[in-house]
Amino acid sequence: MKTIEFKDEILYLIDQRKLPTEYEIFQCKNYKEVNFAIEDMVVRGAPAIGATAAYGVVLAAKEFINEEREVFFEKMDEALEVLNNSRPTAVNLMWAINRMRNLIEESKELALEEIYEKILDEANKIYEEDIETNKTMAKYGNEIINEGDTILTHCNTGALATVAYGTALGVVREAHYTGKNIFVYADETRPRLQGGKLTAWELVQEQIPSKLIADNVAATLIRDGKIDVILVGADRIASNGDTANKIGTFMLSVIAKAYNVPFYIVAPTTTIDFEIETGDEIIIEERSSEEVTQINGVRIAPEGIDVYNPAFDVTPNENISGIITEKGIVRAPYKENIMKLK
Repeated sequence: MKTIEFKDEILYLIDQRKLPTEYEIFQCKNYKEVNFAIEDMVVRGAPAIGATAAYGVVLAAKEFINEEREVFFEKMDEALEVLNNSRPTAVNLMWAINRMRNLIEESKELALEEIYEKILDEANKIYEEDIETNKTMAKYGNEIINEGDTILTHCNTGALATVAYGTALGVVREAHYTGKNIFVYADETRPRLQGGKLTAWELVQEQIPSKLIADNVAATLIRDGKIDVILVGADRIASNGDTANKIGTFMLSVIAKAYNVPFYIVAPTTTIDFEIETGDEIIIEERSSEEVTQINGVRIAPEGIDVYNPAFDVTPNENISGIITEKGIVRAPYKENIMKLK
């Protein structure tokens, strides 16, 4: 499954707002449509957002290629800024935009057509690197999965959250493909229900033995010894190992620590923000109240109620058993060992 495909100067995205009841492809023909796709969660997951943003830069370059040189660079700066601000928490977005910005700066003396080709090549590299990174992470992660393990997941960390294969769900796939007879419990992940709509859909597609649970069931399963390991993704990891992920992750980590259940983050090194020291510096996106008061457009809460709807929370490093990356599994002391990946 490929979440993203760039073909004939159009970016094709699986519209994750429509799954699992409808399978539709969302087309982006310019960078503003890419910006909308990221903001409105047509595409989700930090690695997928990063790759999508890179192709947004490609579309911007194509749109402005016939402008005067000075105007081209001015409009590219504007497009880069718009894309960079699409969502504030997922660092892969900023990483991809910075990578494209640096490339443009290094290529300023070239013809605009050559700059466009370099931008396209760079976006394609980000795309291919993500696929290889996920498969490598899955192999490292499979090392901590035992025969017959029952795994708990939160949010969506599968192929839909990346270019292909997945992060935490990529480890699940690898364990399943290598015949370890695993079983998966997937949190529904309120309020956007990424676990119920997306992870469950991927598990069914792959025929991986699994059950969907309401978020508030997880604590009981952990307490009763029915979970062997918890695997989650990440949207940003501080240099000390503190990790921002979908809201509800921190709560799981606390319960897992109380009952001695291993709790692993699965994320590429591009999700590590080496510029921040702790999770206190991570900006947490707050989304609209309608995500909580409505489900699929149907109101479930009374008019007039105030809502607090943070999209992410931060899990402190002391609650994390290890961070599975494409360069291996990082363990405490995190500050020291994470800096070795830089």
